[in-house]
Amino acid sequence: MKFIIGIGGVTNGGKTTLTNRLLKTLPNCCVVHQDDFFKKPDQIEVGEDGFRQWDVITALDMEAMVNTVKGWQENPVKFARSHGVSLSPEAEESDSSEKGIHILIVEGFLIYNYKPLIDTYDKCFYISIPYEECKMRRSTRTYTVPDPPGLFDGHVWPMYLKHRIEMENNCSRIEYLDGTTTKEDIYNYVYESVQNSLLNNL
Repeated sequence: MKFIIGIGGVTNGGKTTLTNRLLKTLPNCCVVHQDDFFKKPDQIEVGEDGFRQWDVITALDMEAMVNTVKGWQENPVKFARSHGVSLSPEAEESDSSEKGIHILIVEGFLIYNYKPLIDTYDKCFYISIPYEECKMRRSTRTYTVPDPPGLFDGHVWPMYLKHRIEMENNCSRIEYLDGTTTKEDIYNYVYESVQNSLLNNL
């Protein structure tokens, strides 16, 4: 059985923390990070707001991302091996993905804003945190391309609000998570929700 989980959310909401924890506890679990599909800085255009447009879908090579997800769907065993993911003995013995459960986590800030991806999820989660908390967390992070002054208020947050409305119109199956609760609570909720879905699908 193949099962795809989407973990979306606002910047610095805790997506990666949650994803890393699930990777350790879910069986035969691989991940695709949306951040790995950013285009090169010189391909990112400068918008009317005066900032390079990192927080929009065109900053990402979404076609390559979809192809990566398709690669997993076609052969989760091969995908796991090529990404150094250890599989359970039953999955390891069989080259077909019919044996056992194979899980893929798709993680990123705009994973519900691209139609070809939305249709692949079996389960959709989204972590949100309020403006003040988000701004505070973002200011403590170090990025490869550092945030220029004013980027958060001038580009990051307005784009988040715009994409959130778009996302809510695109996908009605999202389970919203409060990113201000403990990491433990968020993890427990998602883990339980996934386990229930897996049992229902067996």
